[in-house]
Amino acid sequence: MHGNKFASGMPGGGPLIILKDGAQNAQGTTQVLSNIKACQVVADAIRTTLGPRGMDKLIVMPNGEPVVSNDGATVLKSLEIVHPAARTLVDISASQDSEVGDGTTTVTLLTAEIMKQAVPFLEEGVHPQLIVKAYRRAVDYAVEHVNNIAMKI
Repeated sequence: MHGNKFASGMPGGGPLIILKDGAQNAQGTTQVLSNIKACQVVADAIRTTLGPRGMDKLIVMPNGEPVVSNDGATVLKSLEIVHPAARTLVDISASQDSEVGDGTTTVTLLTAEIMKQAVPFLEEGVHPQLIVKAYRRAVDYAVEHVNNIAMKI
C-alpha cells in the first residue's frame, strides 16, 4: 500500500467533488469573477429596457410562444437562468417587485454595477471579504447621510 494514494473524498484525501460533464471547478477569486461576469450578462440583457425610452424585448418561450415586454421583471422571469449567482439577480428583482411593485430593472442594474466595480480590486488581489466590508461601510455612510438630510414631517 506504499504506492497507493487516497482518492479525493477518501479519508485524508480532502473533499469529494463531483461535477456534471462539461462543468468546471473554480474556487476563490476565479469563481467570484465568474459569478460577477454571469451577473453582468443578465444585467446586459435588460439594460436597454430601462427608462422612458426603454426598448421592448422579444423572447420566444420554449413552447414557441413569443413574449414582448420592456418590463425588466417580466424579461428576467422569461429567461431560463441557471447560473446560481445570476439567478440571485432574478430573485432580487422578484423581491423588489413583490415589496415595492416597481424598480425591478433599476435594482438589478445597480446590483450588477456594484459588483462590476469590485472587479479591478479582485484582480489586484484584494480579498473579497475586505471588499464586502468596504461595501458595508459605504452603506452605513450612505444611510447616515440620508438620515442627516432627511426632513422630519
